[in-house]
Amino acid sequence: MDRSGEADAWAASSARSTGALRVHPLADRPGWQAVGEISLITRPAWEQALHQLALSDEEACHLELSAITFVDVAGVSALAAAAQGLPEGRRIVLEEPPAALRRVLDMFWPDLPTVEVVA
Repeated sequence: MDRSGEADAWAASSARSTGALRVHPLADRPGWQAVGEISLITRPAWEQALHQLALSDEEACHLELSAITFVDVAGVSALAAAAQGLPEGRRIVLEEPPAALRRVLDMFWPDLPTVEVVA
Protein backbone atom coordinates (compact mmCIF):
# COMPACT_ATOMS: atom_id res chain seq x y z
CA MET A 1 0.00 0.00 0.00
CA ASP A 2 1.40 3.39 -0.92
CA ARG A 3 1.24 5.52 2.20
CA SER A 4 3.26 8.51 1.07
CA GLY A 5 1.24 11.60 1.78
CA GLU A 6 -2.15 10.00 1.19
CA ALA A 7 -3.13 10.20 4.85
CA ASP A 8 -2.83 13.98 4.79
CA ALA A 9 -5.29 14.11 1.90
CA TRP A 10 -7.82 12.30 4.07
CA ALA A 11 -7.79 14.84 6.89
CA ALA A 12 -11.29 16.26 7.14
CA SER A 13 -12.61 18.98 9.38
CA SER A 14 -15.61 21.20 9.76
CA ALA A 15 -15.71 24.96 10.23
CA ARG A 16 -16.05 24.33 13.97
CA SER A 17 -13.26 23.08 16.20
CA THR A 18 -14.97 19.68 16.56
CA GLY A 19 -15.67 17.15 13.87
CA ALA A 20 -12.14 16.40 12.66
CA LEU A 21 -10.65 13.07 11.66
CA ARG A 22 -7.00 12.45 10.91
CA VAL A 23 -5.72 9.19 9.50
CA HIS A 24 -1.99 8.39 9.63
CA PRO A 25 -0.08 5.30 8.51
CA LEU A 26 1.25 3.02 11.24
CA ALA A 27 5.04 2.82 11.28
CA ASP A 28 5.45 -0.74 12.55
CA ARG A 29 2.64 -2.71 10.88
CA PRO A 30 0.31 -2.42 7.89
CA GLY A 31 -2.60 -0.14 8.59
CA TRP A 32 -3.66 3.23 9.91
CA GLN A 33 -4.20 5.18 13.10
CA ALA A 34 -7.39 7.24 13.21
CA VAL A 35 -7.66 10.26 15.51
CA GLY A 36 -10.80 12.30 16.16
CA GLU A 37 -14.43 11.73 15.26
CA ILE A 38 -16.13 9.44 12.77
CA SER A 39 -19.34 11.26 11.85
CA LEU A 40 -21.29 12.65 8.91
CA ILE A 41 -18.72 15.42 8.49
CA THR A 42 -15.72 13.10 8.45
CA ARG A 43 -17.29 10.10 6.71
CA PRO A 44 -15.58 10.73 3.34
CA ALA A 45 -12.14 10.60 4.99
CA TRP A 46 -13.13 7.49 6.98
CA GLU A 47 -14.46 5.72 3.88
CA GLN A 48 -11.31 6.62 1.95
CA ALA A 49 -9.14 5.09 4.69
CA LEU A 50 -11.28 1.94 4.64
CA HIS A 51 -11.02 1.81 0.84
CA GLN A 52 -7.22 1.98 1.07
CA LEU A 53 -7.24 -0.86 3.61
CA ALA A 54 -9.30 -2.95 1.21
CA LEU A 55 -6.76 -2.34 -1.58
CA SER A 56 -3.87 -3.63 0.52
CA ASP A 57 -2.44 -7.07 -0.15
CA GLU A 58 -1.76 -7.65 3.55
CA GLU A 59 -3.54 -10.54 5.27
CA ALA A 60 -4.24 -8.36 8.32
CA CYS A 61 -4.56 -4.59 8.19
CA HIS A 62 -4.63 -2.74 11.48
CA LEU A 63 -6.81 0.19 12.49
CA GLU A 64 -5.53 1.76 15.70
CA LEU A 65 -8.59 3.54 17.12
CA SER A 66 -7.66 4.47 20.71
CA ALA A 67 -7.83 8.19 19.85
CA ILE A 68 -11.33 8.07 18.34
CA THR A 69 -13.57 10.25 20.51
CA PHE A 70 -16.88 9.64 18.71
CA VAL A 71 -18.22 7.20 16.14
CA ASP A 72 -21.73 7.14 14.68
CA VAL A 73 -23.61 4.06 13.49
CA ALA A 74 -23.04 4.94 9.84
CA GLY A 75 -19.28 4.98 10.47
CA VAL A 76 -19.46 1.49 11.98
CA SER A 77 -21.65 0.42 9.06
CA ALA A 78 -18.99 1.64 6.61
CA LEU A 79 -16.40 -0.41 8.51
CA ALA A 80 -18.60 -3.51 8.40
CA ALA A 81 -19.27 -3.05 4.67
CA ALA A 82 -15.54 -2.71 3.97
CA ALA A 83 -14.81 -5.82 6.03
CA GLN A 84 -17.54 -7.81 4.26
CA GLY A 85 -16.00 -6.88 0.92
CA LEU A 86 -12.53 -8.20 1.77
CA PRO A 87 -11.24 -11.19 -0.17
CA GLU A 88 -11.17 -14.52 1.64
CA GLY A 89 -8.30 -14.82 4.10
CA ARG A 90 -8.06 -11.08 4.78
CA ARG A 91 -9.16 -9.26 7.93
CA ILE A 92 -9.18 -5.88 9.64
CA VAL A 93 -7.72 -5.79 13.14
CA LEU A 94 -9.31 -3.07 15.28
CA GLU A 95 -6.93 -2.00 18.02
CA GLU A 96 -8.50 -0.35 21.07
CA PRO A 97 -11.75 0.73 19.41
CA PRO A 98 -14.15 2.90 21.41
CA ALA A 99 -16.80 1.03 23.38
CA ALA A 100 -19.58 2.42 21.18
CA LEU A 101 -17.98 0.93 18.07
CA ARG A 102 -17.67 -2.48 19.72
CA ARG A 103 -21.30 -2.36 20.91
CA VAL A 104 -22.63 -1.50 17.45
CA LEU A 105 -20.53 -4.24 15.84
CA ASP A 106 -21.77 -6.76 18.42
CA MET A 107 -25.37 -5.65 17.94
CA PHE A 108 -25.60 -5.60 14.15
CA TRP A 109 -22.65 -7.73 12.96
CA PRO A 110 -21.96 -10.19 15.80
CA ASP A 111 -20.37 -12.86 13.61
CA LEU A 112 -18.29 -10.81 11.19
CA PRO A 113 -15.27 -13.05 10.60
CA THR A 114 -13.21 -10.40 8.81
CA VAL A 115 -13.04 -8.10 11.85
CA GLU A 116 -10.85 -8.88 14.84
CA VAL A 117 -11.06 -6.65 17.91
CA VAL A 118 -7.96 -6.30 20.10
CA ALA A 119 -8.40 -4.42 23.37
